[in-house]
Amino acid sequence: MGYRHAEAFENDPRCAVVGVADVVPEHGTAFGETFDLPETAVYEDYETMLTELDPAIATVAVPPAVHHDVVVGCARSHTVDAVHCEKPMATNWPDARTMVQECWRNDVQLTFNRQRRFGKPFVEAKRLLDEGEIGDLERVEITWGDFYDIGAHTVDLAGMFNDEHGAEWVLAALDYREEDVRFGTHQENQMWAQWRYDNGVYGTLSGGEGGDFADASFVLRGTTGEIRIDVDEGPMLEVAHGGDRRAVDVDGETMHVTGSEDDRYGSAFQDRSASEVVDAFEEDREPVISGRRGLNTAEILFAGYESVRRNGRVDLPAEIDGHPLEEMVESGRLTPEPGDE
Repeated sequence: MGYRHAEAFENDPRCAVVGVADVVPEHGTAFGETFDLPETAVYEDYETMLTELDPAIATVAVPPAVHHDVVVGCARSHTVDAVHCEKPMATNWPDARTMVQECWRNDVQLTFNRQRRFGKPFVEAKRLLDEGEIGDLERVEITWGDFYDIGAHTVDLAGMFNDEHGAEWVLAALDYREEDVRFGTHQENQMWAQWRYDNGVYGTLSGGEGGDFADASFVLRGTTGEIRIDVDEGPMLEVAHGGDRRAVDVDGETMHVTGSEDDRYGSAFQDRSASEVVDAFEEDREPVISGRRGLNTAEILFAGYESVRRNGRVDLPAEIDGHPLEEMVESGRLTPEPGDE
């Protein structure tokens, strides 16, 4: 992911990659060679890199469990003006809040790489919503991916569709019978979650088995129609009013790629995300992928796992300690069978 971050910023004429820090020396060396960095610009610790190179922007592409320490360290370094961090935001709710708070205290712009906000299927869906194509939004249904990792995108997009409103409560259930560890964090096998935003709009997510209850990855249900994104055996974006359905042109883009990804590490969505980081800083405005907005998503994710731990609905704001799913596994309450080595 670090290669994708670097490539995206280098594709913006206002930016250049000036250094890299990696605790594994050979990884740092390989990265430096790829991006034509001098040996003196390859470091094993980011603190020294920040001190010696004084970059304007730091990008963070370490595992989620390390996000907090590195982001907070960058914010307190008094060197960088902006920090751009990979998602998921953190491995627990207190760390997510602290990252945002420390960057705010130190006047450092904080963004998270939720690059799918810039994909045309989602941008066009939001435009249709804003133009009243399906009346007032009532519900966002998500059937794509898991809750924690892909959910960092999908729940974030639900918030975008609903004008960044916060949630009032979350109710969830999960199944975890086969071990699945990604980025050093447990991921459930199946998840059902429902939440209600403070404007009355509902969100639902079904991941794993049972995720085929809708015929699209996203269904946006309004008072007068529906918008479907990634329709099964259909167009990438579709508007429906009763039996009348029509495809919406998104220039060949999908939820994942723009169609111009040959010979590169990431998607052109990453380029748009990086440019938004720079644009927002230059224009002195909140980025659309800001840390503050990211908290709305993280709160729903951790509250979903907390709902499972409590066996009931979680009203927000809530005090959520640690990562509830991790702690349920560690306590023996959930006992997944070991996965393949």
